[in-house]
Amino acid sequence: MDASVRPFDVTNRGVLAIAVPMTLAYLSTPLVGLADTFAIGQIGDAALIGGIAFGSIIFDLLFTTLNSLRSGTTGLVAQAFGADDRRQEAAVLFRAFLIAALAGLAVILFRGPLLALALAFLGGSPAVQEAVTAYFAVRVLSAPFVFANYAILGHVLGLGRGGIGLLLQTILNGVNVALNLYFVLALGMGVEGVALASVIAEIVAFAAGCMWLVVRLDRHHLPRAAEVFDWPRVRRMLAVNRDIMIRSFALLFAFSLFARQGAAQGDVVLAGNAILEKFFLIGGYFLDGFATAAEQLVGRSIGARWRPAFDRAVSLTLRWGVVLAALCALCLFLGGPAIIRAITPAEDVRAMALAFLPYAALTPLAGVVAFEMDGVFIGATWSQEMRNMMLVSLALFVVAIFGLQSLIGNHGLWVALLVFLGARGVLLWLRLPVRAARAFAAP
Repeated sequence: MDASVRPFDVTNRGVLAIAVPMTLAYLSTPLVGLADTFAIGQIGDAALIGGIAFGSIIFDLLFTTLNSLRSGTTGLVAQAFGADDRRQEAAVLFRAFLIAALAGLAVILFRGPLLALALAFLGGSPAVQEAVTAYFAVRVLSAPFVFANYAILGHVLGLGRGGIGLLLQTILNGVNVALNLYFVLALGMGVEGVALASVIAEIVAFAAGCMWLVVRLDRHHLPRAAEVFDWPRVRRMLAVNRDIMIRSFALLFAFSLFARQGAAQGDVVLAGNAILEKFFLIGGYFLDGFATAAEQLVGRSIGARWRPAFDRAVSLTLRWGVVLAALCALCLFLGGPAIIRAITPAEDVRAMALAFLPYAALTPLAGVVAFEMDGVFIGATWSQEMRNMMLVSLALFVVAIFGLQSLIGNHGLWVALLVFLGARGVLLWLRLPVRAARAFAAP
């Protein structure tokens, strides 16, 4: 056997050890969005609910686009872990920190033009835009800490430490929800209180992550500056992050277009769709736990050059994902009406959300293959292929959304979203055999 090959087993227990903690961790993230919507929803103003929805979309575009830093770090650290290269594990983290600092400062410096561009694209009523502006002015200050937390989480997950990932995400989202409810419901701070809660939570989570790194990193395996700034490795990391960023931006552009087309139908439709989008996020974060397991196990198998582990990781994570997607869809369909009634007292918004609930409940099933293939391609750092398939899917979505909305209104928006999710999964699945054969071909 080739000396570079490091065999290891992939088992259901190993998959669940990563997936279960991260499913719980990721599930807490949309609960923050639900808490935001709940707190503002108690005011009973559809414009404020829409303002929070638009504000969240803007920061999804700014922050989740740079979530490529988390994904890229996970894949590269997992591959270094599979190759048993401790110094490279740390070097990837330090490169990610540098990117985080530069990106965070850039967002703050260019916050004015970024907000103007976002408002021009999203539209909305004057009341909605006023709420968005107030929210943005505060939350934008969290940018450097958000990106640094992505780097820390990517390092943690690349090592397969799902429990630590759960702890860090619980701290982040727990602080956010608690402060959100306190600032808005107790202090009456409105949308500014929602934004301030997010800023403080990111700072607290960053401090907790740094404490874990100080304990975990072994000074005997810390890389030299020349290793951190090794240009071929830096260039590879930048390329991976660039491709995943484009993929993430395309994904979020699709959701922004969805929101924009909903807003064109009025504040009530915008608010109802915003509530249902939280349901989609809940389903997505459920599935992301197994996608994260795929990232780590696939990345490790690539680093270890062990094809049996790769095949087993793909098979197990996809099977578990399908089972969870079906359960999630059922729970959203059955429990959705009660959640909608709890989120807002506005009867017109409730009626709107209830009418389109079945579409939102189907999103986990429509997107399960896409989520799991994302995990596989991120772990293997096949970022260019993932980017290209996303752009093809986005083109299909744009055609569907404009063709169907003109015919069946808001129903067309939701059908187009289901088509978009399904197309991404099918396209990546079709490319998988070719890329796997190339990755494990004899050198």
